Amino acid sequence: MHPQELMTSETYLGLAPQNKPELQKVMEKRKRDQVIKQKEEEAQKKKSDLEIELLKRQQKLEQLELEKQKLQEEQENAPEFVKVKGNLRRTGQEVAQAQES
Repeated sequence: MHPQELMTSETYLGLAPQNKPELQKVMEKRKRDQVIKQKEEEAQKKKSDLEIELLKRQQKLEQLELEKQKLQEEQENAPEFVKVKGNLRRTGQEVAQAQES
């Protein structure tokens, strides 16, 4: 191979040394990084219908869990006679169901 052919083939393979100034290299790299970051952000912003529906369901389940927890705390903080009354009522319903069976 002639030296000129070698240089040409190296250029096509991307093996030739780049003669760009350091500042230009840095700016090109920064621009590439910025474009990649922008595409990633756009991909995160675009949510499919399924993702939106799943988020809605998750929020609804969290809200129901909070309500359940609040109700449980209220029952724990209730006076003793209210707890006993609730237990008696439940026991009475269980006995009535057992007699029907």
